[in-house]
Amino acid sequence: MNKKSVYDSIMAGLNEALEDSASKKPILKRHKVIVEPIKTYKADDVKRIRNTTGMSQKTFASYLGVSCKTVEAWEAGTNRPSGIASRFLMMIEMDKDLVIKYPFVSNAVMK
Repeated sequence: MNKKSVYDSIMAGLNEALEDSASKKPILKRHKVIVEPIKTYKADDVKRIRNTTGMSQKTFASYLGVSCKTVEAWEAGTNRPSGIASRFLMMIEMDKDLVIKYPFVSNAVMK
């Protein structure tokens, strides 16, 4: 696509959006996006989720990409997971097989 056709395409889209916003009856499709709020996890919740995975604190920490001390603090109630860690805990809670589907950590058999 050359610069002129990119410009024309952008302008056509902008003009269509302006026309739609000025119209009493919407012309363009509208989509409503709902994002599930991030849950707040307490110490017992974190431990319960970790136990469903069958992982030790150390392995669970490696799986989540945090330190073992972080998981220990969550489970002791000293700190709480937030942001992406909470979202990831939600995903594990919703799909118990997530850690099997996405095996970021595996057990190596030592001889």
